[in-house]
Amino acid sequence: MVNKSVSKSYDLTPTTQGPLYPPSEVLDADGNFIVEGYLVVPGPDGKPIRRWGRAIVAADTPVPKFGDLAAYTIVRELPARLSAADAGSVLHTLPLPLPANNYPMVFAPDQLPDADTVRRPSYPFHRTPIPDLRPEDGRKLTTPVTLGDWLGARGTLEVTVDDAARHGEFRFQFSGLIPDSLYTVMSLRAKDLDRDAPTRPGPLGVPNVFVTDEHGAAAYRAVLPNPFPDPALPGANRIISVVVLWQSYQQNYGGAIGHFGLGGDIHAQLKLPDPVFEEFVTRD
Repeated sequence: MVNKSVSKSYDLTPTTQGPLYPPSEVLDADGNFIVEGYLVVPGPDGKPIRRWGRAIVAADTPVPKFGDLAAYTIVRELPARLSAADAGSVLHTLPLPLPANNYPMVFAPDQLPDADTVRRPSYPFHRTPIPDLRPEDGRKLTTPVTLGDWLGARGTLEVTVDDAARHGEFRFQFSGLIPDSLYTVMSLRAKDLDRDAPTRPGPLGVPNVFVTDEHGAAAYRAVLPNPFPDPALPGANRIISVVVLWQSYQQNYGGAIGHFGLGGDIHAQLKLPDPVFEEFVTRD
C-alpha cells in the first residue's frame, strides 16, 4: 500500500517573544521589554497564568526558576491599535549577559561555549555593530526599526510529509519583514523547553538563512529527515513549532541559530504561538 503525502498550511503570528524569560527579544530605548506575545499575569486565584497580549514590561521583572512562572512587572499594556508614539518606538537588542533570562542553554557550544561571559550593551537594531564592517562596505539597514514596522510582518507555512513518511518539507512565504536583512528559521522541538533536560533549539535546515528583498519579502524552504517521530517512541523529539528570527549582527552560524540567542543576536518576529503538527507522523 502506498501512502499519500499529507499537507497543511499555517499562518504565522507576529511576535517579539521567544520563551517567557526573557519576556521579549526586543527592548525599547528605556531598556524595558516590548512584549507581543504571552503575558504572565496573576490568575483569579493569584497564581500566575499566561494570556496573549501586548505590553511594556519592566527590565527588572521577576525571574523564576526555569520551567516555573512569575508574573511580569507590567509598566503598561498596549492597545490592539497602537498610538503613533508606540508604533514609532525604536527597537533595540538585549544587552549581554541577557537580562531576565532563566534559559539554561548554550546556543553554539562548538563556536562559543562561554557565551554567558560576553558583555555588550543594548544597541538600536540599525546600529548593531556588525563584525569587520567598514563604512565603504555598504551597510543596508541604516534607519531605525520601529515597533510598527516589526508587527507588520506576515508569513505563511505549508508543511508536507512525503509518501514514505520519512521527510517533512517546510515552505514559507514572507512579506513585511525588515528589508535587505538576514533571517533564520528555528525549529522548536518538544524537549527544547523540558524543565529537567532541555535540548538545544536548532535551525530548520542548513544552510539556515534567507535574505529579504528591498520590500521585506522572501521565501524559504527546508526538507528535514523524520521531523515528526511518534511521540510514544523512546527519545522522540518532534518539531512542534517554528520561529522566524531576525539576525541583528547579520551573520550565519552554521548549525546554530545564533551565538547568544533570546534577543542577544536573534530576535523572534514570526512564529506559531502554540504547539502544532500533531497530525503528522514520520519515521526513520
